Amino acid sequence: MFDPFIAPSGTLLGLLQRGRGDGTLHALAAPRPEALAALNHCVLSDPRHDWQVENRSLYYARLYLDLDGGIEEIERHLRDPDDHVDTDDSRTGLALAVLGHLASYGRDDALALLRWYAATGANWAWALDELALRDDDAGLRSLAVPVLGRFPATPEGAAELAVAVRDAYEPRPWRLWADDSREGVGARVRAAGEQGSFDRWQRQLSAGGPRPGWSVQAVFDWAQQALERGSGLHIPAARCLAAVSGPDDRPMIVEAARSGPEGARCAALHYLVEARDPAVLDLIEAAAADPSRTVAEAAVAAFERMPGEAAVDRARRWAHRPDALGASAAGLLACRGTAQDAPLVLGALREAVRGDGPDARRLWTLVDGTGRLGIACAAPVLRHVYRETSSSHLRGRAARALAATDPSFATGFAVECLWDCEETTREVAALHAETGDIRVAERLRRLAADPAEEAEVQTAVRSRIGPDAPAV
Repeated sequence: MFDPFIAPSGTLLGLLQRGRGDGTLHALAAPRPEALAALNHCVLSDPRHDWQVENRSLYYARLYLDLDGGIEEIERHLRDPDDHVDTDDSRTGLALAVLGHLASYGRDDALALLRWYAATGANWAWALDELALRDDDAGLRSLAVPVLGRFPATPEGAAELAVAVRDAYEPRPWRLWADDSREGVGARVRAAGEQGSFDRWQRQLSAGGPRPGWSVQAVFDWAQQALERGSGLHIPAARCLAAVSGPDDRPMIVEAARSGPEGARCAALHYLVEARDPAVLDLIEAAAADPSRTVAEAAVAAFERMPGEAAVDRARRWAHRPDALGASAAGLLACRGTAQDAPLVLGALREAVRGDGPDARRLWTLVDGTGRLGIACAAPVLRHVYRETSSSHLRGRAARALAATDPSFATGFAVECLWDCEETTREVAALHAETGDIRVAERLRRLAADPAEEAEVQTAVRSRIGPDAPAV
């Protein structure tokens, strides 16, 4: 999937793409056709950089309900002939998830469209998973014949069906179909389930590939061979070294970490980190400047795994470096440093935003660190990250950091966060939003009564509006 185009944060489309609470508030204030057009654009062109970790479906489904929006555009998208050409989950997954939430809110049109798509669409397995959570037994049983019809009555078809049953995210439909008295349904599904269980048992018994011999040199050779095949097995090799090496092998391992072949060098660095060897930090510093990208990245990764105060002390020296090791050192201080490290963490945060923008991956730990260390003067940078990032997860981290550093959070961003797409961000907002705002009181009541809301959010809400909480 290509990176999506994200509109500017000050536009309605940009707010909705980011999943910000202000997106809902602006959409409800905008002309309805304009709001529905922006909402449909988001649902049909998934704006998430990583759909596996970022939430949008419940956020968009709630907005459809608030706008009394129809699902005609979603239906047109799912019925498009491209559905059987572009079969990537990213094309239809968000739309199907939105339909699932709408169905859970009682939208019969969404339920009917999901049933149709499960019977005929390319991404039928996703639709079936949505239905498994929301449909009744009769509705699921009606899909048995069209779904099983996708698998021909051949050895190849039986094998594909066994994989589908084995890998189903939600097993409820398959369990219902296994109890079906029809020979072409129940017997096929039961046989597929048995075959899937047998395949899983076979995989558990089969060898997992080549294994190293029982010596330090054999482990180094194995790590190098794996690297040459395109597999970086540095950490497994380090574990093997821990099993086969003794005190007399240390000089050989240190030498490998200093100048060995790439695979052996990476494995040795990881082993020495786990062993807390006194020489490893100097070896990491040298490896981080190596022309080999594999070695340099392994050195940084090994440093990030290193426990103990020695790593923190060295991070204070390295945090000023303009390379990956310097960025890693700043991240380590953000996670494990003390109050004395606040200036280094703040400097790294500002540099990351200036140099790489509000979506830089290294911002995640730095934003967390500013909140952990309570760096109040970081609030302006955190507000910028909150507004501009296209990552809803990073925005949630910025919200948590602002809750710890910005006195205005409770009356500012916390109010907006009650409508955010991420449940963890709504939870932070529920704990901090100023209840003197009439919008906050009404939103808290609505979240408390919404059966689709996450339990953690509702627990936070009830801590504010429960019998022992101040009146809202």
